[in-house]
Amino acid sequence: MRGRAAWVPLLLGLAACSASPPGRLETAVATAVKHHLTVRDGERPNPLAATPALIRRGQADYSHYCVVCHGLDGHATGVPFAAALDPPVPDLGSAAVQAYSDGQLHWILEHGLAPSGMPASRGLLNDEELWRIVLYLRHLPPAGSLGEPAAYGGAPP
Repeated sequence: MRGRAAWVPLLLGLAACSASPPGRLETAVATAVKHHLTVRDGERPNPLAATPALIRRGQADYSHYCVVCHGLDGHATGVPFAAALDPPVPDLGSAAVQAYSDGQLHWILEHGLAPSGMPASRGLLNDEELWRIVLYLRHLPPAGSLGEPAAYGGAPP
């Protein structure tokens, strides 16, 4: 019984702790680790051309798998829980996400990104669907617009 009593102060101390969002240095280190160590296939090119038809198909593929967390526009617009998750759902148009190579984005879609909550799509989406989603991610509409990407041939929304 005496051994268990020694844990009480530690547990009380941990219960009083609170988590805070990561600072700039912690975020920079985590980003560098993901971009250079964790996420693979950095040199793998997208075999699909960025044509309006394939980007449109990529948007349809995206809408079947990604829209629940990332919103229709890829910027988490209209997703009430996006900022409340830990870590929050990233803006797919952000510089941090867009800095990934096409091969890395494909790898993230296929394998997921632990512990972020990004699930793996392996077995759910085929290789061509994944590459089309990557095309769409490179041509997202502006945040909040929910419009179509300019790559479709029309004027930007």
